[in-house]
Amino acid sequence: MTTTAGMAQDRMANPENSIARRHGAAGRARVLALSLAMGALAGCSTIDRVSNAITGGPSLQPGQAGYVQGFLGNVAAEEPRAALVARDVLSAGGSAADAAVAAGFALTVTLPSRAGLGGGGACLGYDPRRNEIEAFLFQPGAREGVPRGADRPAAIPMMARGLFALHARQGRLPFERTIAPAEGMARFGTPVSRALSADLAAVAGPLMADPVSRAVFAPGGNPIAEGAALTQQELASTLSSIRTAGVGDLHQGGLARRVEEGSRAAGGFLTVAEMRNAVPQAVAAAQERVGSDVLATLPASVDGGATLAAFRATAAGSAPPVVAGNFGASTSLVVQDRDGGAVACAFTMNNLFGTGRMVPGMGFLLAPAPGMGGVQPVPLGAVLLANLNVKTMRYAGAGSGQGAAPAAAGGPAGLHLGRRVPLAQAIASGAPEPGRGVAVSCQGSVRAANCSAVADARGFGVSTGND
Repeated sequence: MTTTAGMAQDRMANPENSIARRHGAAGRARVLALSLAMGALAGCSTIDRVSNAITGGPSLQPGQAGYVQGFLGNVAAEEPRAALVARDVLSAGGSAADAAVAAGFALTVTLPSRAGLGGGGACLGYDPRRNEIEAFLFQPGAREGVPRGADRPAAIPMMARGLFALHARQGRLPFERTIAPAEGMARFGTPVSRALSADLAAVAGPLMADPVSRAVFAPGGNPIAEGAALTQQELASTLSSIRTAGVGDLHQGGLARRVEEGSRAAGGFLTVAEMRNAVPQAVAAAQERVGSDVLATLPASVDGGATLAAFRATAAGSAPPVVAGNFGASTSLVVQDRDGGAVACAFTMNNLFGTGRMVPGMGFLLAPAPGMGGVQPVPLGAVLLANLNVKTMRYAGAGSGQGAAPAAAGGPAGLHLGRRVPLAQAIASGAPEPGRGVAVSCQGSVRAANCSAVADARGFGVSTGND
């Protein structure tokens, strides 16, 4: 399915399941269909090569990792496997939005401490076909009041619907293709990254008090160690249902009813009505001219204008301001494709591991509701520079780190673009503690020689390019 719809709820509820149409062929065609389905689920190009050897067909097809040869684009993310998922999607012919959506879903598996189906985030996206910079807002949803009996009131889950909105506007591959890598990692297991291991160590005591969370993150009694395989069968089943039944099922269908029931047991007390009525926003980004380019940041409702303030400060040689307050953790990523498109995203659970309680039977943690129990909305930082005349991106950056997140996005951008500081140095010196930044920059036309990506060396992320 190629999704071109907007954000209407009925379209969210019924995405076409193209995977189901692959069954029923005979002989070698059946072998090929099975191989392709397995390849989509596991994200493994080896199976693709085997199936092609059996049939004598072309080596790779659009939508398969490795289809694109030469320059793919660039990725930088704060968790390594999410970055690799994004790179595979680019190599399959996906747009920057496709890759960012796939990486976002991957983070719900590989870094559930900071990104999850129970949380949300915000993204900036530039698509040369539309030639505009859009902001996609899907922060964990606020509640109108504390439900009776809720000892840990949960935010309304927005992650899946927000990623769907980004894909609907700027995606190219079938939406289910962007979920399949995360589903495969959850089902078959993925090594615990250093980033997740550090977060587990920080909150192991409170998190393990929840028996459902303990079964996932400490199956042997102790928190799962860095490098050990983390398998999440219930999360895999939830992702599979979203892939086959559609995102709308999580907000107004069978999955929504399961969330309503399970959230009661977890003390969150969500309702189907709340989830049905919560929709992401696709709005114009905050913009200003920088020479012949357009600089965009998230609206002030998301970062209080702090990202733009940080950009202006470092471009003028001053220190970037940090938002005062006690905020939860977040994580970020940036993607640039070979066609000049770019996406910068920041995600949050409003706290490390959210409420610390998982929805029984569904495999994901709930985020604490903002505005309740001292929980403040997390400031998210992203910045994107594009030239609308030649229809190409110039720079994309994002940041994490509580109140320093907007500064970690805007500060390096000001140094790099305004003062010509090399990108890696700009990330290291322009993102104040505890901020961590990621960025991709193209000096000139979009090609390998002109573009580079950097993940903050003080963190645990990686950047990938054309090598």
